Amino acid sequence: MLAQLPSVLQSLQLPLRLKLWDGHAFDLGPKPQVTILVKDPQLITQLTHPSLDELGAAFVEGKLELEGAIGEVIRVIDELSVALLKDEEDDQPVRSEHDKSTDAEAISYHYDLSNAFYQLWLDSDMAYSCAYFRSATNTLEQAQQNKFEHLCRKLRLREGDYLLDVGCGWGGLARYAAREFGAKVFGITLSKEQLKLGRKRVKEEGLEGQVELQILDYRDLPQDGRFDKVVSVGMFEHVGHANLALYCQRLFGAVRAGGLVMNHGITARHTDGRPVGRGAGSFIGRYVFPHGELPHLSMISAYISEAGLEIVDVESLRLHYARTLEHWSNRLEAQLDKAGKLVPEKALRIWRLYLAGCSYAFAKGWINLHQILAVKPLADGGHELPMTREDLYR
Repeated sequence: MLAQLPSVLQSLQLPLRLKLWDGHAFDLGPKPQVTILVKDPQLITQLTHPSLDELGAAFVEGKLELEGAIGEVIRVIDELSVALLKDEEDDQPVRSEHDKSTDAEAISYHYDLSNAFYQLWLDSDMAYSCAYFRSATNTLEQAQQNKFEHLCRKLRLREGDYLLDVGCGWGGLARYAAREFGAKVFGITLSKEQLKLGRKRVKEEGLEGQVELQILDYRDLPQDGRFDKVVSVGMFEHVGHANLALYCQRLFGAVRAGGLVMNHGITARHTDGRPVGRGAGSFIGRYVFPHGELPHLSMISAYISEAGLEIVDVESLRLHYARTLEHWSNRLEAQLDKAGKLVPEKALRIWRLYLAGCSYAFAKGWINLHQILAVKPLADGGHELPMTREDLYR
């Protein structure tokens, strides 16, 4: 049976063992750390051209099993793909249609999976976005609180400010801004499950007079400049390239003159926004974030500027997100039995690959995370920001 394996596989030196459906096994190098159990004989020929999306899909669909620590699995599978696909061109950009119905369905697919499932591996505030590690010893809980503070300080949030939180999730940032900075917050989401739990927590903390959470599409935001500050965290990835201009225009119309807008989100490696190569981006689009599209920093910056906002600060948190995702992945892996009772097996397989794979992708520099702070200039061209960043780090 081993003779049926393509000869190219037999020449590799990877810490990988192939186990076949009939019990035969073949080591591709010394001291295997990862095992691929092939359950479908048709997959053998695909292993000569192992794109990351095809291997991921085979695992999700139960056609193969992956054994070993999930982080090591991702690393070895990528090395296998690199060795056999060499320098294949990256995926070409795929542009999706983004209307209100499509976006609502995509958000529901991802975020309405199960609040209890997310609670297994997120922090207690359920911040589902990049944390901020001031120290390598920070716990996930500490790093997410650091992130909330970092955002509020960058926004120079003050007591009584009216803050718009676009894509508020379960309301962790909204509650923090109200509780710690005395802001009044209006948060919007398209996820019914997030809204339900978010409102419950607002009530439990006695913040109903300061925090209001609603189901609302960003396209329907009020355009009367009523908000002093705007924050959007992990949301614009769902907007789509075709709607980025409109998205930025809506943020501009929502904030008052002199007000600040913070956009915190994942950005692409390539300037045209095409996904990373060997199929990793395609897997995310197919199984994790339907219709999601990542713009390059230069692309989103251009749209922010064209909308009339002036960019005053940009910070990359790429390695912070690699560490955040590593925490999430480790927390999920430690509770797979509980997770398997909350979501279907296929969903759990998707999330295991997604969390570990994205941690690897951020660490390798395939994708990035940028916080972009912009101001809506006053009529005379001025603004209310201090002349330096020193106040952020006091």
